[in-house]
Amino acid sequence: MFAAVDLGSNSFRLHIGKYNGDAIRVIKSARDPIRLAAGLDAKGYLTEQAMQVALDSLSRFRSILADYQLEAVRVVATNTLRVAKNAAEFLPIAEQVIGYPIEIISGEEEGRLIYMGVASMLRLPNEKRLVLDIGGGSTELILGRGQQIERVESFGIGTVNQSLAFFADGQITAEAYDAAVLSARSHFEDAAPPYRPQNWSHAYGSSGTIRAIAETIEKNGLGDHRLSYTSLEALRTRFVEFGHVSRIDLLGMKPERAAVMVGGLAVLIGLMQELGIEVIQPIEAGLRMGVMWDLQLRGTRLDRRDQSVHDFSQRFHVDQLRASRVAETATSLFDMLKPSSDGLSQYLHWSALLHEVGLVVSQSGYHKHAAYLIENADLSGFTTREQRAMSMLILGQKGNLRKISDALLDPDFSKAVLALRLAVMFLHSRIEIDLDELRLKMKSKIELDIKRDWIEDHPTATYWMTKEQDWWREIGVEFAIRRT
Repeated sequence: MFAAVDLGSNSFRLHIGKYNGDAIRVIKSARDPIRLAAGLDAKGYLTEQAMQVALDSLSRFRSILADYQLEAVRVVATNTLRVAKNAAEFLPIAEQVIGYPIEIISGEEEGRLIYMGVASMLRLPNEKRLVLDIGGGSTELILGRGQQIERVESFGIGTVNQSLAFFADGQITAEAYDAAVLSARSHFEDAAPPYRPQNWSHAYGSSGTIRAIAETIEKNGLGDHRLSYTSLEALRTRFVEFGHVSRIDLLGMKPERAAVMVGGLAVLIGLMQELGIEVIQPIEAGLRMGVMWDLQLRGTRLDRRDQSVHDFSQRFHVDQLRASRVAETATSLFDMLKPSSDGLSQYLHWSALLHEVGLVVSQSGYHKHAAYLIENADLSGFTTREQRAMSMLILGQKGNLRKISDALLDPDFSKAVLALRLAVMFLHSRIEIDLDELRLKMKSKIELDIKRDWIEDHPTATYWMTKEQDWWREIGVEFAIRRT
């Protein structure tokens, strides 16, 4: 069983699902409508009240998760925690409360996970489709065919911020709606062409807001009863007739959702106008289902992060033979160092495969360029935290170690850095290492036993070994090299 926790801008949601061979069946779900985006103050900070409400929800979710035997749990946070200026202070507390790491994912990664969830439900391998997801703080558009994603973009407009911007006092007027729709169109107009109907055969709406709007239209017999532009306009007319959020009385619409649905409808109308969409099909799938499928794929070693690393190295013309050699040597040396866990092994392997991507920028300081690229790139499947760890490993592959001294306080991270540095050194010195004849330890100091003839046959190796000893000594770590 897997669990996906979605810390959205409008609601915190939880899914627990069980894989049955060809599908994931949701066996437990929970939702807290906390409207986190509304808890941002004028300066972009989460208020104390908003954070406390969030922590209370996470505590409840932890109790639910504790009742199940779970193979893996993934907690992802979206737009509000992407933009909140005090997110870094809030996250450690939130992680302690729920008991799992919290990953702040990019809008593009959110879109990819949404598409994975939708595609897993449709099982139509050749269908060309557009998936729309309107969240509390952002909107994602994803174009794909079958399981393959062709284009994904995230826009900083959602139900909560649109409601607060145009209907903050609860008043609903025709003029306010016109302004809200025009504002929504302005967010999408420049990016619209690839998402217009000539590029897909079916459009699907995956978010809770879109499904709630569709349900309201159907239950109240509005328009043509479908999620069409005609029906959306009919719903807008009804909202304006009510005149205030508190007076909205429609079948199937929960009072607590009325405020965000008013803003969400404006975003959806703006999207349909700008893209020329006539009908959208709501679907009960999205981010949380995508997260669970991603966990399932990782468990079966079909990790899309591998493909992401491969594609990135191809894009930056990395020498695959050199990269593979460094990766193989580094991971073997890391195993020899006996880390306390294998948590860094995969990241070390990926970092080694990408350690030379900075050469596309410049030969000089290529490790710095590579570190910047990895930390800031849109790498499918990776979280910001994972990319930052890989960036630090790549930055530490050569040169002084003071630049990553804080990270080296973690013994396993120090071992990973040492393994990568030695692998890169051996490559540059053209030393063909037989790992069975090499001994490497790292406890209170580093101890390396290396064949004398390896050094004698490669004149620059002595220089680099001496420099390596100096760099470790600068940060207080003795590096003893014995030539055997």
